[in-house]
Amino acid sequence: TSSHTRIGILNNPSSKIKESNTAVARGILTAFLTQNNSNLKSFLSKLCKEETAKSLAAGTKITKFLIPGMDGNTFEKRYNTLGLDLIKTHQMFCQEVLKLLPGQMAVMSNGR
Repeated sequence: TSSHTRIGILNNPSSKIKESNTAVARGILTAFLTQNNSNLKSFLSKLCKEETAKSLAAGTKITKFLIPGMDGNTFEKRYNTLGLDLIKTHQMFCQEVLKLLPGQMAVMSNGR
């Protein structure tokens, strides 16, 4: 509820990382990198819905889910060039540093 709250996301997938199974994760990371806070919150709420994930898995392009006011060109360019290395780096950090099992979730607060 505070305007001073910050949030970040680390991906810790349980399956092999491929473009076909990382659309939501790449969309979230891209939104964090390219959008302002008001658009980010609305887009993340839309992107995290189960029906959105199912639609993306079925082949729907992520640009269909952009909300009015988002910088669609910047988002699409970054999404298409993000690659999988960032998600792999997240996975390594989660498993090597945080000692999480593949797919295991955790909440970190204040770096702990």
